[in-house]
Amino acid sequence: MSPTAATSRPLRPVWLLVPLTLALAALAGPGCGKIMTTAPEAGDLFDAPVDGLTPAELASFVEGDAQFGRPFAITEGLGPIFNNVSCAACHSGDGRGRPENVLTRFSLATDLLIEQGGPQLQDRAIPGAEPERLPSGVDVSRRLPPPVFGMGMIEAIPVDSVLVRADPSDVDLDGISGRASLVTPPEFVPAHEPGGGPGLQLGRFGRKAQVSSLVQQTVDAYHQDMGITTDFRAEEILNPQSSSANESADRVPDPELHASAVRSVVAYLRMLAAPAPGAMNAQRERGRVAFANAGCVSCHVPVMRTGPHRIAALAHREVPLFSDLLLHDMGDGLADGRPDGYADGREWRTTPLWGLRIMRDFLNGQAFLMHDGRAHSVEEAIRLHGGEAQAARDAFVALPPSDRAALLDYVESR
Repeated sequence: MSPTAATSRPLRPVWLLVPLTLALAALAGPGCGKIMTTAPEAGDLFDAPVDGLTPAELASFVEGDAQFGRPFAITEGLGPIFNNVSCAACHSGDGRGRPENVLTRFSLATDLLIEQGGPQLQDRAIPGAEPERLPSGVDVSRRLPPPVFGMGMIEAIPVDSVLVRADPSDVDLDGISGRASLVTPPEFVPAHEPGGGPGLQLGRFGRKAQVSSLVQQTVDAYHQDMGITTDFRAEEILNPQSSSANESADRVPDPELHASAVRSVVAYLRMLAAPAPGAMNAQRERGRVAFANAGCVSCHVPVMRTGPHRIAALAHREVPLFSDLLLHDMGDGLADGRPDGYADGREWRTTPLWGLRIMRDFLNGQAFLMHDGRAHSVEEAIRLHGGEAQAARDAFVALPPSDRAALLDYVESR
């Protein structure tokens, strides 16, 4: 999509088309049944709302969905430097991104290199501005946009439920020393928001759990990825390497997006459901046992639970995300050498496995796994594990072929 294109009306989500599809099928009669398309079940989507929302909450969800899909034009404040034109452009159907949407972050040791355009490379620019170029000699980390479904459930998991699994000194000698990411949220995140307020907060979001709140995740995405200023971050990001006065290229007054629109997207992300896992069968049960026996569940915790929540539909429910939300040393092969928040250059947050069952449906039959999309199958991703996950990786490789196949079928059905 061209950055100069006018804003178009977002497509209606598939989950809203179900009643219309059924009504048209009834009108068509039995003779036309075979030519009617069938909308997928809500559990087969990345953009469906959680069950049990009130009418008011559902209306808020729909409004946020439209904002999430809204492409920005230059006349609406896009740029002057940016990576993409909308939230949805980086997240295929609200699922994981594609290699062409990989974001590049850079720094040097603990220096975010703000004076050189860090910590994120904006590789596109509107007319009159120059895109950034990657400085030489810096530490580089390429990050695939993660899925955004189920973020509200992740947010609603009590802090203590995460901290209780941390074992930074490996006291139990199992080789797994997960650390909780404790970060200081920016001042613009209100104290009443989960992950906001003074002092250290638990990082849950981002490849290195460097973000503690959905508010920060949303505001920074607008600011860093699209160059859209908001009431939370009202100053444009400019290219310090530019030889031209690129600040004059963006003539839209700041802030370019009202706080209400940001809150609408936060509400949408908070109420997005996670896809349903596939049905269990004898093969997958065998795979579940192999997954546990190999030690994969030490980090990929199958189920956690939410606590109390002001949205009743998110309170006290199971969260089958297959993650402990902790940081783990993943070895030399996956190290990016770049600290981020509380994480060092070898650590990554355990990636949730939910949604793998329908991942390829939204990626043209392909799979892009790990933090940078380098793995194209679950087996390839497992074989890349090192560090704290080396023992589990080796146990997987040592399984009989039939057990390996069952484990892969189980994981890919989640």
